[in-house]
Amino acid sequence: MSKKAAKKPKKQDQFENVEQVLSASEAFIEKYQKEILYGLGAIAVLIMAFLAINNYVVKPRAATAAHEMYKAQQYFAKDSFLLALQGDDFEAIGFEAIGSKYSLTTSGNLAKAYAGICYYNLGEYEEAIRSLSAYDGDDNYFAPSVTGLIGDCYVELDEPSKAIRYFSKAAASGNEIVAPIFLKKAAITLESTGDTKKALKNYLEIKEKYPLSQEAQDIDKYITRLQ
Repeated sequence: MSKKAAKKPKKQDQFENVEQVLSASEAFIEKYQKEILYGLGAIAVLIMAFLAINNYVVKPRAATAAHEMYKAQQYFAKDSFLLALQGDDFEAIGFEAIGSKYSLTTSGNLAKAYAGICYYNLGEYEEAIRSLSAYDGDDNYFAPSVTGLIGDCYVELDEPSKAIRYFSKAAASGNEIVAPIFLKKAAITLESTGDTKKALKNYLEIKEKYPLSQEAQDIDKYITRLQ
């Protein structure tokens, strides 16, 4: 009988496999060295470009936008909505210009909401909807308030179905201050369309979920009227 070929030790096989992988990797790097270096260089350039834009463009523009916001807010606080919106041709450029010129900054985004509030108070409801809709926020107080104000605009434009949709969306935030306000607005608007069943549901939700809210203080009379 012929002798069986002696088996290589297991560890030796493992070392040979590792050597083969390393050799293949070295060959790959040697073959594509230029491409790899160019790729790494491109990534480095992108990182440097991002840092440069952030430090020398974004941050300074954000600071300038915040300064412009402060000046416009002074007029807003005095209910001088037209000056707050359009500026005074002297120092303040106004929320409309801030939202457009500094749109990528936090202040620029906030200016869009302020512009919408100004338009609402000036009775320009379609412009208010345009500006308010451009605002991009995700907090649990101001953002749903902006959404609810869009509903108010649609009430003024005599479009109750759209108003109800935005009031309901604002109420869905669950915020203890904002939600009952817009639940009640949605309910009143629902009543105006004849949908008393859904209106009653909203009134009951205020009573059950937000008993300490201002809207809950006289909610029983609304409930009694519809039951």
